[in-house]
Amino acid sequence: MPDEVGSAAVRATAAGDWPGTDPLEAERSVRGELGDPNLPFLPALSARGPGSDDVGRTLGILVELPFDLQPHGWRLVQRPGADQRRAESALSSDLNALGDIAGAEDRAAGRLKLHLQGPLSLAAGVHLHNGERVLVDHGARRELAASLAAGAAALVRRVAAVARGAEILVQIDEPDAGRVLAGRVPTASGYRTLRAVDRREATEAWDLLTSSVLAAGASGTVLAPGDGDVVLEAARAASTTALALALPAITDRQWELLAEDVEAGQGLWLAILDARAAVPQVTALVEPVLAAWRRIGLPVQALSAVTLQSSAGLGARSPSEAVRALTRLVQAADALEQVRAEG
Repeated sequence: MPDEVGSAAVRATAAGDWPGTDPLEAERSVRGELGDPNLPFLPALSARGPGSDDVGRTLGILVELPFDLQPHGWRLVQRPGADQRRAESALSSDLNALGDIAGAEDRAAGRLKLHLQGPLSLAAGVHLHNGERVLVDHGARRELAASLAAGAAALVRRVAAVARGAEILVQIDEPDAGRVLAGRVPTASGYRTLRAVDRREATEAWDLLTSSVLAAGASGTVLAPGDGDVVLEAARAASTTALALALPAITDRQWELLAEDVEAGQGLWLAILDARAAVPQVTALVEPVLAAWRRIGLPVQALSAVTLQSSAGLGARSPSEAVRALTRLVQAADALEQVRAEG
C-alpha cells in the first residue's frame, strides 16, 4: 500500500478550515494535536473574510487568471485587483506562519496536507465576466483546470520550501461534483440548469491536477468527490491516490467497490465526525467504521488504509471546540489502530 496515503497506522486529520484569524495560533493548535503518525494540515482561516475561504484561497493560486469578488460571488476578470491581492496576502501569511512554527519544532512533522477546491466545484462556483458560471463554457473550464493545476504545483513548491522536508499531500475538495455531473447546477438566472459535464472530462481534470502536483514533489492526492454513484464512478477512474468520503453516506454497493480499491492499495479517508454537531465519544466514532469493515469482509489489517477526518472544516467552532474535535479524531484513530495491531 502506498505510504503516502496509508501508513503503517490509522491516522487522523481534518478538512482544513479552522476558527480564528491568527495563522500562528492556528498552526500551533493543528500541529500540536496532530503529531506523528497523524496528518497536520495548512489551516484556512475563513473568519478573516473573503479570500481566506476555500474558494478564495484556491483562486489565489491560479496562474494568469485574475479574479475579483462581486455581490453574486467570485468572478474571473481581465486584471488583478484588491480582492486578489487580499487572497494572495492571506496565503502568504499562512505560509510564513507555517515556516515559523515548523522551524521552531524540535522534530518537524513528516507529512503535511494542503486542501484546494477541485476544478469542477471551482467552475460551478466562479463566474465569467458576463455573470454566468465558468461551468457553462467548455473552453473556460479547460483553461481554469489548467491554471489550477499549474498554481497547485507552484503552491506545493512554496510549501516544500518552508515545511522542513515534509511529504506534501494535496486534498482536492469537490463538494459540487455530484451536481455538476448530474446537470443540477443552476444558471446565473436560476431559471434552468446547466448541461451535465461528461465524467471523462471530470476524470481528466483530476488527473491533470494530480500529475501536476506529483511532478512538483507532492507525494499523493486525495479526492473528496462528495456523494452519489455517478461521481464515485468518475472518482474511482481518476489517478488520485486516495478517496475521501463521508462514512454515513456510503451505501452497501459502494462499500463493495471501495473494498476492491482498498485491496488494490488505494487509501480511504473517512469523514466520521460531523463538523457542526457535538463531539461524540470515541466508541460512537469507531464502531460504525468497524461495523462496515466487518460487513464487507475486509481484514482488520487493512485498516492501515484509513485516515479519519471531519465531515467539513472546523471553522464554525470555537478554537477550544476545534481542538477538542481534533483530539477526539486522534483518539478514534488510536482506537482503530489498536484493533488493527491486535488483529
